[in-house]
Amino acid sequence: MIDIENITAFFGWCTLINMAFYIFFALFIIGFEDFTIKFHSTVVGLNPTELPTLYFKFLGNYKIIIIAFNLAPYIALKLMS
Repeated sequence: MIDIENITAFFGWCTLINMAFYIFFALFIIGFEDFTIKFHSTVVGLNPTELPTLYFKFLGNYKIIIIAFNLAPYIALKLMS
């Protein structure tokens, strides 16, 4: 049966997993910037000068989504229990 402890654990693990993905994406974009820009400009056909801005927006939006849909429910459930 699903109770508040299981839901809290679920959101905790979701937050941890999504933060790991976020850190991986950020380190990959920073560490392999030339490769990433060349790859995305070739595959998607975008201007290479626009890509760093798009990466920044992607990371910012992803962080907001993690906070809104994983971390905030986790904190609310922790406060409730």
